[in-house]
Amino acid sequence: MNEKYILVERSPTVEEYQKLREAVEWWSVDPEATEIGLHNSLFSVCVIFKNEVIGCGRVIGDGGIYFYIQDIIVLPEFQGTGIGKHIMDAIMNYLKEHAHPNAFIGLMAAKGVSKFYEKYGFTERPPDRPCMFKIWEK
Repeated sequence: MNEKYILVERSPTVEEYQKLREAVEWWSVDPEATEIGLHNSLFSVCVIFKNEVIGCGRVIGDGGIYFYIQDIIVLPEFQGTGIGKHIMDAIMNYLKEHAHPNAFIGLMAAKGVSKFYEKYGFTERPPDRPCMFKIWEK
């Protein structure tokens, strides 16, 4: 990694996380829920540049059967510089050490970036194995 960027194993703060999400135009998440979610991550990394978090990535799941790669976020002005690759490399190293044989490793790729994840061995689900999700609304 470029020596001006520092990759550290830690969760972003709620404020750092919300800033990253806003920068990539993801929906906002309740701060209390964010704190809980970040705290319950299995693994997190942040990339820091000039004392500012410019990217992050997390692994969530049950730590045994299911692992989900979540929140690979890089500030738009730093995208295309290899930061996402370094985040994914750290996550894949974590999974090599902690995922058991036949564990399910999932992720939901943002539109247009599935090729990035294919380099790590991920494939899109076939039409006969559709993915479903729900965003909880009160």
